[in-house]
Amino acid sequence: MSSIISTNMQCMEILVDLHETVKGSVSNKKRWHMAFATIYCSRAFLPPFKKQQIINKFIPPSEISSNLIKISPNPSSRIVIDVVEKHSVFPDINQPILTNLVKEKSLNQLAKLGGVEGISSSLKTDYQQNGINDTNPEDIVSRHEAFGMNTYHKLPTKSFFHYVLKDPTILILLICAALSLGFGMKEDGPKEGWYDGGSIFVAVFLVISVSAISNFRQSRQFDKLSKVSNNIPVEVVRNGRRQQILIFEIVVGDVACLKIGDQVPADGLFIDGHSLQVDESSMTEESEHVEIDQIMNPFLFSGTKVADGYAKMLVTSVGMNTTWGEMMSTISGDSDGQTPLQARLNKLTSYIGKVGLLVAFLVLLVLLVRYFTGNTEDENGNKEFNGSKTKIDDVINAMVGIIAAAVTIVVVAIPEGLPLAVTLTLASSMKRMMADQAMVRKLSACETMGSATTICTDKTGTLTLNQMKVTKFWQGKETIEGKNYTLISSNVLELFHQGISLNTTGSVYKSSKLGSDLEFSGSPTEKAILSWAVLELNMDMDAVKRDCNIVNVQAFNSEKKRSGILMKKVGDGTSHVHWKGAAEMILALCSYYYDLEGNVKALNDDEIMKFDQIIQGMAASSLRCIAFAHK
Repeated sequence: MSSIISTNMQCMEILVDLHETVKGSVSNKKRWHMAFATIYCSRAFLPPFKKQQIINKFIPPSEISSNLIKISPNPSSRIVIDVVEKHSVFPDINQPILTNLVKEKSLNQLAKLGGVEGISSSLKTDYQQNGINDTNPEDIVSRHEAFGMNTYHKLPTKSFFHYVLKDPTILILLICAALSLGFGMKEDGPKEGWYDGGSIFVAVFLVISVSAISNFRQSRQFDKLSKVSNNIPVEVVRNGRRQQILIFEIVVGDVACLKIGDQVPADGLFIDGHSLQVDESSMTEESEHVEIDQIMNPFLFSGTKVADGYAKMLVTSVGMNTTWGEMMSTISGDSDGQTPLQARLNKLTSYIGKVGLLVAFLVLLVLLVRYFTGNTEDENGNKEFNGSKTKIDDVINAMVGIIAAAVTIVVVAIPEGLPLAVTLTLASSMKRMMADQAMVRKLSACETMGSATTICTDKTGTLTLNQMKVTKFWQGKETIEGKNYTLISSNVLELFHQGISLNTTGSVYKSSKLGSDLEFSGSPTEKAILSWAVLELNMDMDAVKRDCNIVNVQAFNSEKKRSGILMKKVGDGTSHVHWKGAAEMILALCSYYYDLEGNVKALNDDEIMKFDQIIQGMAASSLRCIAFAHK
């Protein structure tokens, strides 16, 4: 809500003069009457609703300098004061400030608001650890009221009648049907003259109804599919716990976790992370990735993709308050595009129709010329047209017959059954695929799959639960079978704890409730390694993080196939580097290895070959090989 208070500049100047005069002579009643008259006159020029605002609204001087009131002069010499009402739960901030902050990438405005810390405080969010409190439903409701929901306004769905009479061929046939019906009833009477025209109307009605119903049902199915496909899961921190929610449930103040391949769910600010690069080509059309950091560019836009690194972000705008939301609201999910077969057949039909119309016009012209030049005869051998001697009714009947012949040529030339046949074929294909639980997003997919002769697939061709588990462990050239992890030497075990706890994008959450299980979050690989380290190697992730400080991070990506950290111990101040990644990539970096007793041994060519054989053997067993290295 915003209230506009407008007053004439000339009246404002009179009031200032009066104020100075009245200060000198308070007893001068005429001056007061003039002041009252001036105010009353200025109100007379305002609309009724603005008069009520002037009477009822008093703006304290302290608020005029705040961000809640914007004063902007317009060309008509008026002062416009835009008052933004405060929300009872979030009185220190409002949505226009947050929206403009990210859109304009204003570092100065961010500094004035106290940075990420100040904004999170105004949004009542613990951005460092706990996030927002989702156990209180009123908190989520108040955020929806103050800042909106993460949904987009879409263009209205097209009605059934939008799909009727789209084909120009159908329009031509309707005109021909009307002419044929009229001429037939004129020549043969109402009882028998409606046959030709009525038949054309029935054929056109069948084509229109079947095509429109098929396209309308396809549009509805497309809308349902879009709702499911757009509602992607997002990882957020709430009550200190990393959890997945749907993107439409995210609210302003949420702390969202981003990793490679994720879509940024809303506009927000960078909290912390490493090597974060974002693909903003969907917004700016620039192919180069944009680096996001805490100092120079902490602004994240909804709809962009994370190209490298990982981070946490504070959500500041959702839904229609984001740039992406404004763009999405103008894009129609129109599924009316023709399939390749339909496009080719429509082109052919259009060409045949044009040729038919041309031939019909030539026939009409020739018949008219022959009739009016007296070259046509009736059944008795007499000329049909004898100038002024011919009755007007006879001329009209002859003209009707000539036009009916031309219309017949058009009707015969245009293949009205072709669009119906194509529509029925595609609709039947889509229905059969849906019976197999295959949702058809576009009708052209039916044609494409019908033309496919060979299907190439990746991976192993097996269905999985998308869950992983550590099944084999090698230290040096020795494998540790079962759960006999006590054989690992203490110094190597400490290095494992450091490398797993610090060099990860996953997390471990333990509820304060008694008997509750640990929750592991992250990618399937990260969750498998964390659960193995915590449950089998007795790793205390929080204790390791307290004893070490991370200095630098190299995030994992598909090119390097490894991630690394540089950390410093709090106790002795020594620096350590830990790497984790694909076994063959990590092996290429190493010059030494630890044996089962924890002794450091050099890697020569023979040892490297043995390790390669171990890695290849595990890969042949469909295992994902992860190696750890330390310096």
